[in-house]
Order: sequence, then structure tokens, then C-alpha cells
Amino acid sequence: MEPKFGPNARAVLARRYFIRDDSGHALEDETSLVYRVANNIAEADRSYGADEEGVSRTREKFYKMIASCDFLPNSPTLMNAGKGAPQQLSACFVLPVADSIDSIFDAVKHAAIIHKTGGGTGFSFSRLRPKSDIVRSTKGVSSGPVSFMRVFNAATEAIKQGGARRGANMGILSIHHPDILEFIECKADMVSITNFNISVAITEKFMEAVDSGSDYDLINPRNGKKVGSLNALVVFDKIVDNAWRNGDPGIVFIDRINRDNATPSLGSIESTNPCGEQPLLPYEACNLGSINLNNFLKEVPAPAWSNELPAVTGECSLPELVGEDGIRSRNLMGGNSVFVIDWERLGTCVHESVHFLDNVIEQSNFPLPQIEELVKKGNRKIGLGVMGFADLLFKMGIGYNTPEAVRTGSKLMEFIYKEAALASESLAVSRGAFGNFSNSVFADPNHPWFTFGKPRRNATVTTIAPTGTISIIAGCSSGIEPLFSLSFYRIVMDNDKLVEVHPFFEQVAKARGFYSESLMQELADGKALHDIEGIPQDVLDVFVTAHDITPYWHLEHQAAFQEFCENAVSKTVNFVHSATRDDVANVYRLAWKKGCKGVTIYRDGSRDAQVLYVGSNSDKQAAPISTPPKEEKKQEAALSTGSFRVKIKASSTVGAPKTSVESRFVSKKQNVTEQVTDSSVINRNNQEKCPECGRGVLVTEEGCRKCYSCGYSKCG
Repeated sequence: MEPKFGPNARAVLARRYFIRDDSGHALEDETSLVYRVANNIAEADRSYGADEEGVSRTREKFYKMIASCDFLPNSPTLMNAGKGAPQQLSACFVLPVADSIDSIFDAVKHAAIIHKTGGGTGFSFSRLRPKSDIVRSTKGVSSGPVSFMRVFNAATEAIKQGGARRGANMGILSIHHPDILEFIECKADMVSITNFNISVAITEKFMEAVDSGSDYDLINPRNGKKVGSLNALVVFDKIVDNAWRNGDPGIVFIDRINRDNATPSLGSIESTNPCGEQPLLPYEACNLGSINLNNFLKEVPAPAWSNELPAVTGECSLPELVGEDGIRSRNLMGGNSVFVIDWERLGTCVHESVHFLDNVIEQSNFPLPQIEELVKKGNRKIGLGVMGFADLLFKMGIGYNTPEAVRTGSKLMEFIYKEAALASESLAVSRGAFGNFSNSVFADPNHPWFTFGKPRRNATVTTIAPTGTISIIAGCSSGIEPLFSLSFYRIVMDNDKLVEVHPFFEQVAKARGFYSESLMQELADGKALHDIEGIPQDVLDVFVTAHDITPYWHLEHQAAFQEFCENAVSKTVNFVHSATRDDVANVYRLAWKKGCKGVTIYRDGSRDAQVLYVGSNSDKQAAPISTPPKEEKKQEAALSTGSFRVKIKASSTVGAPKTSVESRFVSKKQNVTEQVTDSSVINRNNQEKCPECGRGVLVTEEGCRKCYSCGYSKCG
């Protein structure tokens, strides 16, 4: 079969993924690229006794899975699988930083090696003694974690200057570290430590102290002794204030992350990858891929009674069906059919995807022997996620900002998690369990995750990672995010602009009789769908974009997917510029109460063109955002966003390796917008222009800065 790639996908693949000769000429096309990847990853089956026929069957399955865009691995796998050894197939890693000069500079060196291969790195600096603490070996005093972060930052900058890919770093510090206040403000000037995302590791004790307004302890990591205390609410407000000002720091709920640590006998998890969705032990790696949910709908006849409703109710009715899974589906195009989830085919894809990702581990050449040892022989963590969720909701006639959408997401993720766990157990039968299984929670009869003697091949199986360019290649919406726009301009040769429309919205508009080129142009120019006359109410209710969705619904979706996700969900809550500090604080509190493992926020204009906003609407009281609406109704937004789209990696402010983004018909924007007035309209003229092409506008989502005119990408 020929790969099902659209024009944008083919452009992305040609520009970013094709193997080229020394003169820059492409040595492959889309078909040969897919074959290259499928063939290389299928070869891992030989290590477990497969003959040529068996490898061929696996190759065919993997080829069809990628060519049909049912599943795509992360960018490093698409880029490097089959290119020849050494092949780096993982995107991100976590490295340890112990409290010694040797360990600190080993970490600097190891990070440089990883960045050279295009990977990103996460660090916890929580073990470093605080500033001015005694150093007996030199009879001096320590300069503290933040000073050493500057060393890591400078090393990353030097590698960038040397022509390698931009290095991405995550720096995390415990809320109980004595230097926590310095850490919270270390990026406040927006010119320091620019190659790092930073997050505060927050404990349950701290959040309980925030709720009660009480003090909490500061602990010297050198000896574990209490050295002081701070008022939790004061520190929390300082985190909120800095995040409100420029998006940093994010927060991770570290106790919740370690509650789901599959191998606590190896130590506690202290850091995540740069994007935040993958908590990892030191020397572990991310091995990620995503299923395109939009491909797992099937059209079935609507029940006869749905066609008889108009005669009973006197109202026009569309075909509707409540399936055996309890999910209601409604076809906005009319006709006599509805779209329902094809659970059987989705289950098959989950099993094949787990097989693929386990093979990726086998085929990877990791940049450090310690990583090779722990990933291949130790825990073999994989992270299967999703994309195309917003597209699926559109076709099923479900509005993103409804309880029904949240239930649908929860059912999907529960199914994927359970099937992925079964697939991992099946692989363990033929290949053996992951090396640390006997000391894991799965082998502990007293742990809720006890598998009753059934071994697992992988210590973790699910992650909701940002889908980066792979959702562009798949031609679907990004991750679990709502769409940013139904229609947009794509800049082509000679600066001409073409209007591109979400394909299913276009089909519905034509079927329902309200399509016009002028309508699509109005939407591309930034006009909200609900401000246009003649659009049926049911269409307005379903085709909501990021501007229509409040933070409450974003966190509802994040929590729903997190419940069945062993790792984490990459998420940034985007606010309009007029959002207040209280709005940010409410989101942080709600994320904690909802059971999320972390959250990052970004307020529009808080980094770029900041001077334009001083003294305007920054302190305007916004509408409440952390409680659900009393009744289900449309949340109106009066945003004018112009012709840009958004689709991003994860909460960060640093260069994202191997994830530059090309033009596409739509992107996810995890913008959380209050009920807005004219004073909170986002003015595109105040946005930062792309430094690479000078034409596009940089937009922020999940922490990344991206230009959809040329594909420039910079996390943060």
C-alpha cells in the first residue's frame, strides 16, 4: 500500500526526515522511508527466535501501521531507524546530579554527549547542598544549585554554537531545598539559563500547608537536617507570580509521580524529560509513539428511531446512537449513519504498537553505557500515547468542553492502558520480563499493581506526550488537545496565502448548507464561529476551538487521561493576557485536587512584547476559572487570533531536539480562555515574529514557541 500522507506531511518528511547524500539530494521518498523504519524495527524479532518469514510478517504489520498513519513513533525513530549504526532512536533522557564536583561535571559531559546526538536531558538539582553551605574538602562554601545550572546552560550553549541541534534541558528543584526562592526566580529576567525549562518538585505536605496557610520545612540535602522554614502560601504565591510573569517555573507533583514508580527499589524519581510527560529514573530514556484516534472510527447505520424523532418532537433531528460502550455519537452531516469507536481494531493497533516500541529499545544504540544497561536490561519503559482526539470528537458530534467528551477520553485511555498492559504481558511470555521485574511493584502482593505472577515486558506502557511533527505527518489534531482554529492561512511560495480548512468541518458546512469561501476566510482572519450568523447551534456546540474552552475543561481532560497513564500527561494551560495571578493559582490548586502529576502555564504576551501590555489589562479581574459551569452551555470568547495555528511539544523554554513543526491544516492549542471581554482580545500585532522567516507569528502552547509559516521551533 502507498502511504496515506497529505501534501503537508510530504513536505515535512522531505524537509526533515529523508536521508540525503552529501549534496543534499534525497535518497528516498515517503514509501521507502516507511519501509526503512518498518524493516529496521522488525529486525529486532530475530533476537527472539523469529525466522525470515516471521520478520517479514512483522515488517508488513509495522509498514501498514505507519503508512496508514494509525500509529507513528517519535521523530528520532522516523529519522534514524535504518540509517546505519549508531542509531539514536530516543528523544530524551534523565541524568543524575549528585553532590560532588565529579558527579556534577560528569553530568555536564554526559549531557553534551546526548545533545550531540539530538537528545534532550532532565536533571534534578535537589541533591546539591545549598548556597553558602560548608564544603569540607576545600574548607570553602558551596555556590548552590542555581550557580551550577548556569554551568550546564553554558555547556548547552557551546554545543549549539558548535552547530549541533539545540539542546533541551529540564531543571527541577525540591520545594524543600533551602535555595528554592532563588530557583523560583532564576529565569525571571528572561535572559538567564535560557537553555532550561524549570519546574518545582512539589510534595503533598507542601500543598497541604498551602491550603492551611502554615509553614513548611526546608531541608539541607547534605545531611537531611531541617535548616529553616517558610510560609507555604508565600512561596506558592511566588511560584504563581513568576509563572504569571513569564511561564516559569512549572510544577510537578513529585509524590504522585513516585506513587506510580514501578521500581522504587532502584530509588525515587526526581526528574522528568524536558517536556515533563515522562518521569524517569537516572539513566532512563523516553521511547514514545502515538496512536491516531481519528483513524479508529467506523461508520454504522443509525437506529431507525433516530429518523422518526422529527415526527415525534417536531424538531429537525440528526442521526444519533448510544453505543454499547455508553458513548453517544451524533452525525452532524445528517444522513443515516453515525461514527462509533472501532474498539476491536484499536485493540489490535495497541498490541502492535507495544510490539513496535519494545523493538525500538532493542534496535537503539544509546549514547551512554549506563543508559544502555538500564533501558535494555533493566526497565524497558515505553510510552504509548494518542493524537487525533479532537478530530474524533468532531466526527462523533461531541463538544470538547462537555462531560461527555471527558468520559469519552477516559474510556479511550482506560482501554488503551489495559490493552497495552496485556500486550506487554504477552511479550514477556516469549521474550522475558523486564530485568527489574522481580523487584518491582508488579511482583509485590501488597501493591495495587500486583499482577498475580504475570510478568511484564515493560515497566511502563503509557504516556501522553506532545506529538510534535508526527501529528502533522498523520494529518490529525495534536495529542488530546482541542483545535486552535477551524480555518487558517498557509503561506506558500512568493508569500501567497492559501486558506486551509479542517476537512470534516468543511464537509459538515457543505452538507448543512452554510459553506462559503468567504466564511472560511472570515475564520482564517480570526473571526469566531459563534460570531457568524447562520451557523446551526449544534455545529457551534461541537466545533469549539481553544478560544471557547476554559481551564476547567483542560484540567478535566488532563485528569481523565492521567488516571490511566502510568507516566504523565504533557500539558500547558495558556491564558489570555488579562488573566490574573489568582487565575494561575486556581489552576495549580485544581490540578493538584484533580490528581494531575504536573502543570505549566503561559500567559499570552508575558514573554514577547511585554512592554506593550504594561499598565493595561494585566491586573484586570478575570472570570472564575477553576469551577465547572453550573449548566452545560457554550463558553463565549471574543478572541481575535489572526491566521496562526498552534501545535507544541511540552512545557518548556528550551530548544526542542528534532521536533521542528511544518505547516498543517490545524494544530492543538491548549489555550484556556476565560469568558472574555473586548479588553482581553489577543492582538496578533503584539506577538513576536518568527526569527527565522520573519513572516510568521510565534505562538505558545505546551511551553513551545513555534512558527507555522516555516516550521521554526523553540521550546518556551
